[in-house]
Amino acid sequence: MANDTPDPARLQKLIDRQDIFDALTRFARGMDRFDRAAFLSAFHADAQIAAGPFVGHPAALYDWARALHDHGQSATQHVLLNHTADFAGETAHCETYYMFAARNRDDSNWIAGGRYIDRFERRDNEWRIAVRSTVVEYSGLLPSAPIPFGDIPGIGLNGLATRDTDDLSYRRPLTNLRPFNLPE
Repeated sequence: MANDTPDPARLQKLIDRQDIFDALTRFARGMDRFDRAAFLSAFHADAQIAAGPFVGHPAALYDWARALHDHGQSATQHVLLNHTADFAGETAHCETYYMFAARNRDDSNWIAGGRYIDRFERRDNEWRIAVRSTVVEYSGLLPSAPIPFGDIPGIGLNGLATRDTDDLSYRRPLTNLRPFNLPE
């Protein structure tokens, strides 16, 4: 008969991994929605970050990246993919693959991919990024095509994506803007 008692150390590791991935998600969402508070909540205030030509702390990174994305793109998506975490007490060394896709202001599309190499630290029982190096492995422009709003009748009737906290994803409680009609 198998022991049905969960291993507390394994459960804690799963909780810690989820807390770390939640922080990564706050970073990505915060950048895409221009939500400074969400973005900064992924980092310790004194974190050291290297991203392309930028080297500095989280608040300065947000200001630099927001200006870059606001000026250059009308939409961005920072997509998180494969993720590993090696734990050593209150520290975790993580590698997270990412794919970045954007609609540029000139209607071209930009795609890039690489890895976030992070050192997370648990301080005051909260996992946040303490050190980050961003590794870009590919980047380029894709052929552009119109966004199909005109081709899909009613696509925007329940709300369109925005780059702020007016975005549909922040609506609490989530409701549809249009009445729900079931077929009879």
